[in-house]
Amino acid sequence: MAIKLAHNCSNCSQFTEGNYCSKHKVHISAKYTCDSFEMRAALKDERNCVSCTHYEESDCANPSKAAPGMLCASWAPQGDA
Repeated sequence: MAIKLAHNCSNCSQFTEGNYCSKHKVHISAKYTCDSFEMRAALKDERNCVSCTHYEESDCANPSKAAPGMLCASWAPQGDA
């Protein structure tokens, strides 16, 4: 089963605090979506060796290749990364 980002209000740039749609000027729920959906630009994927808990540690799967900007199948987040 593939996991995908939903095109719903919680991921829309017009969904503001208090469950309010700034486009339609109404209170909404994160379950809703509309034709004016605009993906929130704040989503980031910064996974690479520098953000990996194994980087420069003895349990690094590829110590001779690990470098900033690289990613491998053994990546694990640092703390709340």
